Amino acid sequence: MSSTSKNATQSVNHTPQQQTHSISNALEHCIQVRGARVHNLKNVDVDLPRNALIVFTGISGSGKSSLAFGTLFAESQRRYLDSVSPYARRLIDQVDEPDVDDINGLPPAVALQQQRGTPSVRSSVGSVTTISNTLRMLYSRAGDYPSGQNILYADAFSPNTPQGACTLCHGIGRVFAVTEKLLVPDDTKTIRERAIAAWPPAWQGQNLSRILVSLGYDIDTPWKLLPKKTRDWILFTDETPVVPVYPQYSKEQTRNAIEKNEKPSYMGTYSSAKRFILHSFATTQSPRTKKRVSQFMQISECPDCKGKKLKQQSLSVKFTGLDIGELSQLTLTELALRLRDIANIKPTQNAPNREKAIVAQRIASDILARVEALTTLGLGYLSLQRTTPTLSAGELQRLRLATQIRSQLFGVVYVLDEPSAGLHPADTQALLGALDQLIAAGNSVFVVEHDINVIKHADWIVDVGPDAGTHGGEVIYSGPISGLQGVAKSHTARFLFTADAITKHTCRQPQAWLKLAAIERNNLQKLDVEFPLGVMTTVTGVSGSGKSSLISQALVDLVYDALGQKATLESPTDEAELLEQELEIPTGGQITDGMQHVKRLVNVDQKAIGRTPRSNLATYTGLFDHVRKLFASTNKSKARRYDMGRFSFNVKKGRCANCEGVGFVSVELLFLPSVYSQCQVCQGQRYNEQTLEVYYRDKNIAQVLDLTVESAHQFFIDEPQISRALDTLLQVGLGYLRLGQPATELSGGEAQRIKLATELQRIQRGDTLYVLDEPTTGLHPADIAMLMVQLNKLVDAGNTVIMVEHDMQVASNSDWVIDMGPSAGDHGGQIVAQGSPAQVAKSKASQTAPFLLA
Repeated sequence: MSSTSKNATQSVNHTPQQQTHSISNALEHCIQVRGARVHNLKNVDVDLPRNALIVFTGISGSGKSSLAFGTLFAESQRRYLDSVSPYARRLIDQVDEPDVDDINGLPPAVALQQQRGTPSVRSSVGSVTTISNTLRMLYSRAGDYPSGQNILYADAFSPNTPQGACTLCHGIGRVFAVTEKLLVPDDTKTIRERAIAAWPPAWQGQNLSRILVSLGYDIDTPWKLLPKKTRDWILFTDETPVVPVYPQYSKEQTRNAIEKNEKPSYMGTYSSAKRFILHSFATTQSPRTKKRVSQFMQISECPDCKGKKLKQQSLSVKFTGLDIGELSQLTLTELALRLRDIANIKPTQNAPNREKAIVAQRIASDILARVEALTTLGLGYLSLQRTTPTLSAGELQRLRLATQIRSQLFGVVYVLDEPSAGLHPADTQALLGALDQLIAAGNSVFVVEHDINVIKHADWIVDVGPDAGTHGGEVIYSGPISGLQGVAKSHTARFLFTADAITKHTCRQPQAWLKLAAIERNNLQKLDVEFPLGVMTTVTGVSGSGKSSLISQALVDLVYDALGQKATLESPTDEAELLEQELEIPTGGQITDGMQHVKRLVNVDQKAIGRTPRSNLATYTGLFDHVRKLFASTNKSKARRYDMGRFSFNVKKGRCANCEGVGFVSVELLFLPSVYSQCQVCQGQRYNEQTLEVYYRDKNIAQVLDLTVESAHQFFIDEPQISRALDTLLQVGLGYLRLGQPATELSGGEAQRIKLATELQRIQRGDTLYVLDEPTTGLHPADIAMLMVQLNKLVDAGNTVIMVEHDMQVASNSDWVIDMGPSAGDHGGQIVAQGSPAQVAKSKASQTAPFLLA
């Protein structure tokens, strides 16, 4: 395999002996796939070597994941689950059974995907890696206890057990608070004038006011003039008195009616504002209600445990001078330094309290080995207490990878989904070393990847394509990397073997500068920075260096503030999301110059475009409104008096009554997980029969939703508004997605590109600042080239693009690079180098410089 040039991306290659051994194994011990038809795969036959690193590559939507995860992993899991009891099977998250004729020689498989599962504030780096379990044992058996305190079991050091959890915050470290100021924003109003803003609107709010009248309270005096005892009871009482209500009566008339035992209009139950807010947030299924009540809730650090989640008796136990909460707050790099001496020095025969010292040494050495496996993968800036909802998908996958390396399994196939996502090229070498460890232990590693470094390191390449969607689904090459060079229709080969695959452009000159001073956010301390306007800027740096803190958080916050706007926040749907949202740290610093050149900010992030299958590509981009208008304008629709609403699967009159427009129904199974089955009434089409009888040209509304973006572009070629929207989706490499593809099936990268395409539809007026967070996630180099064309169009129209990126193809073709570092966490947060790509490439202090293709 060829080595890379001095300035090109550097990769770690196997030795010739390893390469020869791996390829010879391919002939003797292979996995044989015959007739794979999952998703867009076209009856694929392929032979794959075992005990080797196999990279599945190809442009986005070509079918790589369908082969690696949808076929190979799914079949391996199915065979394993056949040997498991039905009860145990019910507890395992199962994938669909693959459509494949036969697979021979398939070992057990472990999938390390970028799915995060259900977010939980109780899930952390420590729990995912199981280091927290060992750490609790360390404190229980080798901790320094206060004089007279009994030894505690390990459970007492867990925030997820009754023995350990702080009784006030129940082990979360934060408490939900509702204050008078939040509940009553304007204290000059009376209760009748809706001073208590937190109460529900319309009748229910009026009802609570009437109940207060029956309880003898004055609802016509300004709130601030009411006695504090009265205000506190109205807002915070846990009592729920039931009283007679007389809606039309005054306070005096109500009192007289109660004394005379007059029959009321109804009996009303009182609920304080605090009780209403907390109960509504916990129980409502309405996103609108959740969003409304969450604005009256405030998250604060638990006053009892100071955010450490544990009871005081557990926090009184120390190790190396720190309680377990303080130790969990250290970065993994700091934790390793603190444990190293204890782990590496064995107690002498005459050491005081030798038994305790032996326990400390053995447990500390085990924790140290686990921590070093994480720091090797570039995760040393994380702490054990960092919650998983705040981690990127790439970080979470690398945590799981480190845990698997420690497990020392043998004869397993590991299937990984873009493990290089979110990883700086300098850290990719450590990742490749970790994958090599798994292979050296007698395992096979299958990786779905776009990163050139990882592809060049592979023993075997499976290139899927040639294009996306219906134009893909074929294995166009399977073999050692050298053989790919002769495959003319391979998009991957063009970027592996051709130095000038990306057309270099001349750096544009800034039109002005946006200047920020004294920025404070996470590891940024009083940072001054200037961003060029009217050009494309890429912010680089190793993972944890402060890129996202500077761009996605500080810059976005300050620009929104300067524009007098607020960032659009998704309404929280559960406790985890509310905690994550409320724990955002305020940004310090200010913009000192340049805002006169910025009229608008567009923040294109990787958050989902919707949380339910009802949100999809067509609805988010707005093109579905135009499609429904076309169907409503047909002769049959006019004759039947169908309006646009008839063609929405969210409206009762047009949708299938059985599945309520979802297209599938949940089937409850006693000893197995619930499964989703296609609706038998509408056959997954979402609409009722009458709606499906209306055709535009030769397709009904369900058939249109089933079109790919590429097919729909041809179908609606004569409809400018629809065609324009579809054209922008094609330009960002999403031609393979279906119009009705549910939001829940989209990756973060796909969601971000849909948002970008939606923005590209707008008429460009210039003076807009576009902020993107790793827009190349999940993109093949060929798709990145398409994306760069679109981003350059935005800049050429007079706009500014600033993005956080690890992809050197993007950084090298930007106008300006700002490199953060020098390392991660407390050792980052500084600007190491900035300038044109060619200038940054010459920096001796920058970890990015050697990888820039300048």
